[in-house]
Amino acid sequence: MTVSPSRRNTIALAAACLASLMFGLEISSVPTILPTLETVLHANFQQLQWIMNAYTIAVTTVLMATGTLADRYGRKRVFVVSIAVFGLASLICGLAEDALLLIVSRFLQGMSGGAMLICQVAVLSHQFQESAPRARAFAAWGIIFGIGLGFGPIIGAAIVAVSGWQWVFLIHAFIAIVTIALAVTGVRESRDPEAKHLDIAGIVTLSTSVFCVAFYITEGPDFGFGSLTGVAIVATALLSLVAFVLVELHRARPMFDFSVFRIRAFSGALLGSAGMNFSFWSFMIYLPIFFRSALGYDNLTAGLALLAYTLPTLVIPPLGERILLRFGGGIAIPLGLFVIGLGFMSMWVGSGVEHVTWLTLAPGCLLAGIGLALTNTPVTNVTTGAVSSTRAGMASGIDMSARMISLAINIALMGFILIAGISSWLRSALPGGLDADRLQYLAERIAGGNGRLSDIPELSLLPAADAAVQDALIHGFRLVMLYGGLSVWIIALASFLIFGESFATRKRTASNCAEPRCVPRSSP
Repeated sequence: MTVSPSRRNTIALAAACLASLMFGLEISSVPTILPTLETVLHANFQQLQWIMNAYTIAVTTVLMATGTLADRYGRKRVFVVSIAVFGLASLICGLAEDALLLIVSRFLQGMSGGAMLICQVAVLSHQFQESAPRARAFAAWGIIFGIGLGFGPIIGAAIVAVSGWQWVFLIHAFIAIVTIALAVTGVRESRDPEAKHLDIAGIVTLSTSVFCVAFYITEGPDFGFGSLTGVAIVATALLSLVAFVLVELHRARPMFDFSVFRIRAFSGALLGSAGMNFSFWSFMIYLPIFFRSALGYDNLTAGLALLAYTLPTLVIPPLGERILLRFGGGIAIPLGLFVIGLGFMSMWVGSGVEHVTWLTLAPGCLLAGIGLALTNTPVTNVTTGAVSSTRAGMASGIDMSARMISLAINIALMGFILIAGISSWLRSALPGGLDADRLQYLAERIAGGNGRLSDIPELSLLPAADAAVQDALIHGFRLVMLYGGLSVWIIALASFLIFGESFATRKRTASNCAEPRCVPRSSP
């Protein structure tokens, strides 16, 4: 049966949208089930961190490589293969019976998810070559992506309530089958005859550096930050980073072209990419634990409470675009980051009242979501609009890499701050002295999501153990909120200074981002 070109484009768009939905859901729905995984799989706090971080680090490892592979071997072919692997990995995740297998399968899921993400953009760019249809296609794609990210927490909680945590993963195996059928039918094959060889050295060195940093922060308390093992990991991370820079500087067509950092608009916008993941997206991993363990909500109630954090990301982006076009990236992006920081500081204040509820955090959650929505689309538009059209793909890859690298590092860093905060509270509250290892163990048990720990003898020394656990969690989370607010404010100031505030900068940025190739995206 012959399919008309317009119908084929519609089918291809449906495939890209379903793929984006799966990718977004696997970022935002999994945090709501982490407390359940702690109980069912007997996962400790570090393993819960790795269940999230395995996905984000894996995405980072394939972002740059996928574009080259798709250009050489066919974007449709790589897209279909990545969907199939994502479905298989999701199936393994759902069938996992221990935390280690889930972490490994999450890494495979992240690699295939990152490949899907890059292929979606390439497929839509080739499939819709006229400006008006392309704008509509990317708008629809961005909306579905935003739904996956924004409604992921409540979707994940609802799935757990109706069936079980396994279906948060298993459902993607079925969606992947439908998506493959749509992609095979609708997507037209395309290649780039000028595509070069893979930058294997760049991929390996960058991935090694990011992994070592995340591993050092996450596992450092166990092997000792200043131990021989810790020093070796830090040295490996630094040497890998230096090697990555040297490799990219000496390539004729590097996957990571450092010359674009001389463009002030690009560098300022890239700080916006990092700032969002220093605060908003990395904290969304831990906020369900706060609602469930500190406030005592069940999964579904925690997912509903998270809507205040995520819903603004679906409705505010048009305002962010207006601010960008009116004032330029030098105002729009630092302003958005400032509002995120204001949200975190509001959450910090709201969590310090005598009776903490989701209502005391809701104003801060709303402000953080509004700030994210004001920042996200302008960041993507400025990074791709600040360079020539021939380098837009490379610029987009750097932008996405900055997001995923900062997300992976800050998932680990926020977890470290949370544990340190809980430990400091326990040290001051428990009678008698406890050694550092025991404090670390107690803090990890509390942070893991199991709020009632009657089997821990030390807590029996306190007058009200449950209230003590709640107070310890709140203390730790307040430090994380303070870190998120202050760090994103510092990044906002740096972005503002790098952009510069000359009229020429604002005019050029706004005009660049009025071009058809500046399309809205909703990515973490």
